[in-house]
Amino acid sequence: MLEAVNISKEFPGVKVLNQVNFKFYPAQVNAILGENGAGKSTLLKILTGEYTEYDGEIKLNGESVRFSGIKEAQNAGIAMIHQELNLIPELNVTENLFLGREIRTSLGLLDKAKMEAEAQRLFDKIQLKVAPKTLVQKLKVGEQQLVEIAKVLLSNANVILMDEPTSALSDKEIENLHRIISELKSEGKTIVYISHKMDELFRIAERYTVLRDGNTIDAGEMKATTEQDLIRKMVGREVLIAKKDSENHFENTILKVENLNLINPNNKSRKLLQDISFELKKGEILGIFGLMGAGRTELLETIFGMHPANSAFDIKINGSQSIHKKPKNAIENGLAFVTEDRKTEGLILGMDISSNISLTNLKALGLLSDSKDKACAKDYIEKLRIKTPSETQLCQNLSGGNQQKVVLAKWLATNPQILMLDEPTRGIDINAKNEIYNLIKELAANQMSILLVSSEIPEILALSDRILVMAEGKIKASYLAAEANEDKLLKSALPE
Repeated sequence: MLEAVNISKEFPGVKVLNQVNFKFYPAQVNAILGENGAGKSTLLKILTGEYTEYDGEIKLNGESVRFSGIKEAQNAGIAMIHQELNLIPELNVTENLFLGREIRTSLGLLDKAKMEAEAQRLFDKIQLKVAPKTLVQKLKVGEQQLVEIAKVLLSNANVILMDEPTSALSDKEIENLHRIISELKSEGKTIVYISHKMDELFRIAERYTVLRDGNTIDAGEMKATTEQDLIRKMVGREVLIAKKDSENHFENTILKVENLNLINPNNKSRKLLQDISFELKKGEILGIFGLMGAGRTELLETIFGMHPANSAFDIKINGSQSIHKKPKNAIENGLAFVTEDRKTEGLILGMDISSNISLTNLKALGLLSDSKDKACAKDYIEKLRIKTPSETQLCQNLSGGNQQKVVLAKWLATNPQILMLDEPTRGIDINAKNEIYNLIKELAANQMSILLVSSEIPEILALSDRILVMAEGKIKASYLAAEANEDKLLKSALPE
């Protein structure tokens, strides 16, 4: 269905793709694997007409094609589900779906009723429970991802490119997406799928292509390979993720949260978080697990002072009562918060690495002190092994894993006592993930205390000393890492 012959692409000073070849087949899931920075996203941008300048040839149904833009690729039947959401927050979900392809009445007016009915039909198909008039900015990240999927289904494309489509989805939503993919395969559609989740690829993909440093390394059938084989081809060596040694005995309490409640701002009679109390010890990694909607993110946000009007709780840091009416107070009390969405909440993509790292620490560095900013950035580039030509590189030009390291550097520059991490490895490859795991363990070994929210059970089990399980805004269970397993965590996370 889709073929690339010797595709090469350069940016100033960097060769991103070097004579890449692949063949993607209809009625199959064709996986593309590679580390962040291997060239996967660049390749997809060429296939969708976003990048028009490149060497080599693209063939669609055996015919040579060269798209002059995204619209031309869409008209040829190629559509893409982006990892980084491509929605307009101020428009409602129906307006986002039909943007550029609006349905009009015979008088030329927008046929809103017909568009909303079609949107509802698609939402029913993908089991997205939101009203067609809901503003996108009111949706959770996972719900926005499902709107992206609905956009592609509306286009009725024959080739569907999916870039990390499950990185923000719950287990139930992932099962739902896999059901949709199965239906698309039965219709003869060609699915091109990028994911760093190996278990997922082995469940749904028939074929694979591995990229490394912009080169095609290997291609073949998934059933003829293994996870370790693919990792070795992606990275060029073995990558083993060691579980944290949790034999340490933690004595000193650094954070104590009591009776935390958060009212739903859209429904004052309902609580998003209810009667939450817990302690965090010095040097401890406390994992927080739960299904989407359990209240994990809201818990970290509330502790960080982001919902002062709707929350009530007692918090003690090193035994002293603290009041967090805004994030500034939390930062002054030694808290740092790495948010779930690095693109919109963690970084200013149009600014360079140096400027992003200094944002949380302007007072200490001195306002607009370029030399101090750069010195600080160089230090963290070296410490965290951020792959970049220099500290003046724009963050939008970094791979996902390196962007996440910049976010971590930004908060580590504040010298926090307590580091709160919300999905710290979402959408990054196995090697970058392992590097961040090692960094988290190293920080804890140096007596930093860490609150870790993750929807990935292997991640929670590999890093945590102790695990809290949340469901429906409450803490439902607590386990020592040594006694926890996947079955226990999942059973505890299910709503009553």
